[in-house]
Order: sequence, then structure tokens, then C-alpha cells
Amino acid sequence: MSSAPPKTRSWSLRSKAVRGVLYQVLVLAVIFAVGAYLFSNTLQNMRVRGIKSGFDFITQPAGFGIGESVLPFDSSESYGKAFLVGMTNTLRVSILGIVFATVLGTLLGIGRLSRNVLVRTLSGAYVDFFRNVPLLLQLFIWYFVLTEMLPPIEEALRPLPGVFFSKNGLQFPHPVWAPGHWATLAGFVAGVAGIWGWSRWVAARRDATGQAPLVWLPALVILVGATAAGWWAGGAPSGLDVPEKTEINVIGGGAVTPEFLTVLLGLTIYTAAYIAEVVRAGIQSVPYGQHEASVALGLTRAKELRLVQLPQALRVIIPPMTNQYLNLTKNSSLAVAVGYPDLVSISNTSLNQTGRAIECIAIVMACYLTLSLLTSALMNWYNRRAAIKER
Repeated sequence: MSSAPPKTRSWSLRSKAVRGVLYQVLVLAVIFAVGAYLFSNTLQNMRVRGIKSGFDFITQPAGFGIGESVLPFDSSESYGKAFLVGMTNTLRVSILGIVFATVLGTLLGIGRLSRNVLVRTLSGAYVDFFRNVPLLLQLFIWYFVLTEMLPPIEEALRPLPGVFFSKNGLQFPHPVWAPGHWATLAGFVAGVAGIWGWSRWVAARRDATGQAPLVWLPALVILVGATAAGWWAGGAPSGLDVPEKTEINVIGGGAVTPEFLTVLLGLTIYTAAYIAEVVRAGIQSVPYGQHEASVALGLTRAKELRLVQLPQALRVIIPPMTNQYLNLTKNSSLAVAVGYPDLVSISNTSLNQTGRAIECIAIVMACYLTLSLLTSALMNWYNRRAAIKER
């Protein structure tokens, strides 16, 4: 039996594939030409009006201070360092907001499906209220609460020993860094690796025997035990910088400002309402027969949720959850409204001082685009790992 003749590629315009490539090339050429014209026209207009352009200002001294920063910053340092500080402030509030909103939103989403009428009603009321109040208005409300309704620093609240809460923010003890903390960090990393190994062993045992050993309690023991072992191996450093109250102020320890707390509370509470709906919809997307099968096997409601419903709901939950993480990161730009020195706030100050509007806006766009792409890539990777593999 003779083999079929090899297919030959036709480069004629009658070929649909060739026409498709040609159309795409033409569209890209038009887009490039329009972009080049707009860019050239903008530069020409700026030169006519005597407006400077370029990114040379990045290396010049900023000339302004930043009230709150993870990295130390002085007004004599460059604009580039100022943008880096703003980026770290944005990352700090965004990462913490994502963690807290995920935990709170998951609990609320499960609560909306609770058989307890009170829990179900309160969860629904939370979602309906905070989803329908604009985030900017919520930020103003939280800022008013934290700066007007709390006592002054002289009469600061003390919810825990060494913790002070007032109009000036939250002051708390924090460890004094010592070389031995590197061993503690190594122990923590070893604990995370141990949790990964334990979870894989539990999954293999469940697939082989049908038994489901505890996961979270042993995982917590592994993490705490490994971290404690690293801390002990590093010489058990125990120095703490504890805040002390004076007649007019609180000195020492760690501190976060009311502006940071306002943005963190607003982003967490607002986004958690949307995440709750994502989790609720994901759980309800699991066929009802899975619930009946769980009841037939004698699983408790908690085990059914943990072992049957949530693993199947993840493939529905993760994509819209990614959107909420992206929204939270971009919504952090509203921090400028309450004075938190995030990336947008630093950009506005730099723009007003240098007049480089296009350059400052381009830097902000590039930073948020990078954060969004990294978040999407990470969540897409997790989505592939969590997807149910069908035979």
C-alpha cells in the first residue's frame, strides 16, 4: 500500500492560512505606525512647549521624605529609590490583603451555605452590604474610625501586654534581629518542605487505602517543631524590642500607621465579600450526587467539605479568585486618598516635582502590569496543579 504524498505548503493568496498571517502582519504594522506617530507627535509638542522628557530624573535626589516604608529612605536619595519604596509599600499591603481576604472570604462563603440560620443570614448580610458600598467610601469610613474615634496616644488602648492601639496607629513588640535567626528561618523552610512531603504521603495513603489521616494538625506540628528546632540550633535568640509608654508618646517596638491599617482593612473587607461569592458558587457547582455519596459513606459535614466538595470546587474557584487578587492589587492604588505612601502616591509627588508626567505614569503602569502578570502566572500554575486529572 503506497503512502500518501507529503503535504506541500502553498504560499498563494488563495490559501486561508497565508491570508490569515498576512492580515495579522498588516494589523500589527498599522498599530505600530499609529503608535510611532502618537509618540513622535507627543515629543514634538513637548519640545515646542519647553517640557523636558526622559528618565534621567530617576537618578536625581528626590528631595522629599516618606513617612512609612519597609526600606530605609532619606530625602537625599534618588527618585528611583523612592519608587522602589512605594513598590514595597504596595506589595506589603497587597500580599497581606490577599491572605486575609482569602481566609475571611472562604469562611463567609462556607457560612452562606451553613444550615445554621443565623450564620447564613449574617454571612449574606455581610456580602450584600460590603459589595454594594464603594471601596473609596469604605476607606474614608475606616480612616475616620482609626483617626477620630480611637483614643489619643496618651490614653492608648492596651489589648495585650506591650501592644498599644491609638490614633497614632498600632505599636507592638518585635524580635531584635540576631545571626541565630537565620537558623530559625532555615527551620521554617524545612518545616514547609516537611508539610509538602506529609501532604503527598497523606494523598498517596488515601488513594491506596481510602483512609484519610489528619492533615492540618500534623502539618502544624511539623512547621512549629522544625522552626523551634532551628531557633534552638541558632542559640535561641530571644531579644525583643518592646514598646514603652512615656508621658506623651510610645517609643520602641514595631509600628504601623493608621493609613496602613485603613488600606489593609478596606481591601480585606471589601474583597472578602466578592471572594465569599466565588467560594459559594464553586461549592454549589459540585453535583449534588457528591453530597449524597458523602452521606452514604458516613462522612461528617466538615470532612465532606474538606475531602469531597472543596477539591472539586477548586477548578471553578481558582479562575475568578485570580481576578479578585488582581482587583485587590490594583485597588490598592486608592491608598493615595488616605495618605498611605504607595506606588501611586510616590508617583504623584515625583510628577509634581519633576513635571515628567508621561514617565511617572509609564513607571506606574509598568509596575502594576508586572504585578498582574506575575499574579496571573502563579495562579495559572496553581490552577494546573489543582485541576482534576481525568483519564
